[in-house]
Amino acid sequence: QVQLRETGGGLVQAGGSLRLSCAGSEYTVGSYAMGWFRQAPGKEREFVAAIIWLSNMIYADSVKGRFTISKNHAEKTVTLTMNSLKTEDTAVYYCATGARISTYAKDYNTWGQGTQVTVSS
Repeated sequence: QVQLRETGGGLVQAGGSLRLSCAGSEYTVGSYAMGWFRQAPGKEREFVAAIIWLSNMIYADSVKGRFTISKNHAEKTVTLTMNSLKTEDTAVYYCATGARISTYAKDYNTWGQGTQVTVSS
């Protein structure tokens, strides 16, 4: 059974940076699409970024130029590096895996438990 585990969330001031990591199996990280989604209180879960293979990446418009998604096959992790954080980036961030790269949550069938990111003003 595929398991994903997110780490790296926390509290940061606006303008700061955080790095989230998602640990999976070597097969999962190497073969499947890996995505990051987030959900703020009272809002629906929204797409943030996704990657498949090493260089096929997509981003939500709201994070383009600020967030970077990357894979580390040796460490079996997918990392979301978040720079220039804004208060509106505050949410629980989830890692997910699916058969194809997509911006839709329904295309991802395995999810981590989530990690809280809070950006203060």
